[in-house]
Amino acid sequence: MSDTTGPPGTLSIERDDRPSIAVVTVRGEIDLATTPALKAAFGEALAGKPPTLVVDLSGVGFLASVGLTQLVILARDMPEGTALRIVASGRAVLRPVQLTGLEHSLPLYPTMEAALAAE
Repeated sequence: MSDTTGPPGTLSIERDDRPSIAVVTVRGEIDLATTPALKAAFGEALAGKPPTLVVDLSGVGFLASVGLTQLVILARDMPEGTALRIVASGRAVLRPVQLTGLEHSLPLYPTMEAALAAE
């Protein structure tokens, strides 16, 4: 497990590598200042070529458009053979996703349990 922290109190990213799943848990605010750390965490998680990448955004309190763009890029550029699952349950994440119509494009799950159980 690794931990990357942005500016104090702004963003916390933890990675948990499981046998066939890499989990990236994000807490705090995703904005212009913190998106580079998020992008780096995605790259590190995918470097191990996991069959599944779960991004848990349930602890995110703010999602700026640059963060939303990063999620779209992640979904678009997933390596062949790797499934993406995004846990999004809070209004701070779901509202911008819905306003942009991306709920039909991003693989969203309401809970970590649902994301881990998905086939």
